[in-house]
Amino acid sequence: MKRLWFTRKKFEPATPATPPIPDGYLAPLSAEALLAAEHRQRLLARIWQYTALSPAQFQPLYMAPLQRYARYVQRLPASESHHHAYPGGMLDHGLELVACCLKLRQSYLLPSGAAPEDQAAQADAWSAGIAYGALLHDIGKLAVDLEVEGLDGQTWHPWQGPLEQPYRCRYRPGRDYHLHGAAAGLLYTRILDTPLLDWLSEYPPLWSALLYLLANHYERAGLLGELVLQADRISTAQNIGANPGKALQAPVHSLQHHLLMGLRHLVKHQFKLNQPGAAGWLTDQALWLVSKTATDQLRAYLLGQSVDGIPSSNIALFDELQSHGLVEATAANKAIWSATVTDGDWQQRFSFLRLQPALIWADEVRPEPFSGTVDVVSAEQQDSQSARPDVTMDTAAAPNTNTRHRCVASPVPVDPSAPASTTTSAADDTDYLSTLLDWIEPVAPPAAPEQESITTAPQPSKANIPRNLGEHFVNWLRAGLASHTLIINDSRAKVHTVNGTFFLVTPGIFQCYAQEHPPQPPSADDVEHWLSVQKAFEKLDLHQRSANGQNIWVCRVRGPRKTAELNGYLLSESTKIARKLPPNNPFLSLM
Repeated sequence: MKRLWFTRKKFEPATPATPPIPDGYLAPLSAEALLAAEHRQRLLARIWQYTALSPAQFQPLYMAPLQRYARYVQRLPASESHHHAYPGGMLDHGLELVACCLKLRQSYLLPSGAAPEDQAAQADAWSAGIAYGALLHDIGKLAVDLEVEGLDGQTWHPWQGPLEQPYRCRYRPGRDYHLHGAAAGLLYTRILDTPLLDWLSEYPPLWSALLYLLANHYERAGLLGELVLQADRISTAQNIGANPGKALQAPVHSLQHHLLMGLRHLVKHQFKLNQPGAAGWLTDQALWLVSKTATDQLRAYLLGQSVDGIPSSNIALFDELQSHGLVEATAANKAIWSATVTDGDWQQRFSFLRLQPALIWADEVRPEPFSGTVDVVSAEQQDSQSARPDVTMDTAAAPNTNTRHRCVASPVPVDPSAPASTTTSAADDTDYLSTLLDWIEPVAPPAAPEQESITTAPQPSKANIPRNLGEHFVNWLRAGLASHTLIINDSRAKVHTVNGTFFLVTPGIFQCYAQEHPPQPPSADDVEHWLSVQKAFEKLDLHQRSANGQNIWVCRVRGPRKTAELNGYLLSESTKIARKLPPNNPFLSLM
C-alpha cells in the first residue's frame, strides 16, 4: 500500500475581522492619517514656509508637537455650535492658528528692544514659542469642556494618554466657558516634550509670556498674547463666514444666531435712530450703534430670553460680536469705532459698533438714511477714555526703531455675496480655507538639503515674482489696501492720506514688501533688495516731485504731546492704487 506523505502545516488562526464601529462613534486615527487631509497638508506647507527651517530642524520643533497634538485632539470639534463645530474642527483650528501667528510674527523683530544680533539669535525660539502658544491655547477644552466616551462606556480623560478605542463626544452642558483657558496646564507638557521645554526656558521673556498665555493670563503675555488673539479672531471669522449670508443662516441654536436675532429685535423695535439721543444712526454704507447702549441692551434682552453663554462684560461681548462677523472691524482690527455725528448745528462724538445694514433688514425696506454725516475719527484722535481705545497720537505715525519691517495685518474681508452653507460636513466646512490661505501667502521656500524630505509637508514651489519689480510692488500695495492687510492713517501705518492723495512712508513700505517677497535666490543683503524695490517704483513715475525736483516729501506729524517727521512718496493719482481715498490724516501736513 502506497504511503501517503504530507507536510503538516502549523495551525494559524484566522485573523478576526475588525468589528464594525457602531453609529455615532469615531475610530481613532494615527497622526499621519489625520494630517494627510489635503487642506491640512496645505496648512503644514505654509507653516514650514514661515519657519524657514530645514526638514531636519522642522521635524522636532514643529512636526513632532503637531503630530502629538493631532493624536490627542483626533476628530473632536473646536466648539459646540460656534466656529469649527464639526469633526476634526479642533485640529483644523489649531493648524490655522499656527499658520496665522507665524504670518503675523513676521511683522515684528523680537524680543522688542534687543540688539539686532540678539534678535537674530533668538528668532527661531520666538517663532516656535508663538506657534506653541497658538496651538495650545484651547487644549484645556479636552479636560473640562468635552465629555468623551469610549466604546467600553468609560469616560476618557486626556491625562490618560491618546485615545485608543472608538469614541463619541459631546460638549458638557452648563460648562464654565472660562475654565478651559485655565486648564491648559494639565496637558501642554504632553504636547511639548522635555527638550523643547528646556530650550524655551533658556529665554526668560519668551518663557514667561508663554506660561502666562497658557495660564489664561493674556494681559500679561504681551505681544505673544496679542498675536494669538488676533490669529484666533482671523481663523474664527473665516470659518463662520464673516458676512451677512453666513450670519443670516447660522444654526438657530448657535450663539451667532442669538446675537443676530437680538440685534435685529432691538434695532427694529426698541432703538431710536437718526436723531439726537438715539441709539444709532443709519447711513447708506453702515448702521452705527452706540457701543455701550447696544451691548447693554443686547445682553439684557438675551438674558431675558434665557440664552446661555452671554459674556458678562462689554469688552468680552465686543469680541464675541467681532469674532462672529456681526460687526465690522476698524483698520486696527478693533470692534469699536470712534465717529462724530453732525446734524445741522448739533455735533457729538460717540464710540460705535459698525454693522452692515443687510444684517438687520436683509431684503426688507430700510428706514430713510441719516441726512447728516457720520465721520470716522482716526485712531490718533480717539478719546483715551473710550471703551476700547485705539492708539492715541502719543505715538502717531512716528517711526518705530524696533519694528522697521512692521506691517500690521487685519482679517481678510469675505465677499458678502458669497453663498452661505449650512451643511456640517468637514469638506464644506473647510471651503473658507482658500481665502485664509490666500491671506497667509507663503514666502520663499526654505532651502532644504538634498535627499531630505518631509513626508507630511510637501515643499511648495517658489514664489513667482515678475521681472518688473515696480509693477509687482504696486499690485501688492493695491491688494493690501483693498483687503486691509495694509492699514491707513494709523500710528503704525506705512500708508497715509495727505493733500488728497496717498503718502507712502519710506523706507518702511518698501521694507514691508521686501520682507514678504524676498529676492530669488535669497540675498545676504536685504537692504539692497528693498532699495531695488524703491528704485523700481520710482521708475514707474507714479509720484509727484517737489518744486526742486526731489522725489521725497517730508510730512510733519503733530500729536498731543509729540512731534515727528516722516519721509515718503506723494502719489500723483490716488486711483492708481485704490478706488476710494480715505479722508486726509489730520495729524500729518506737508512741510
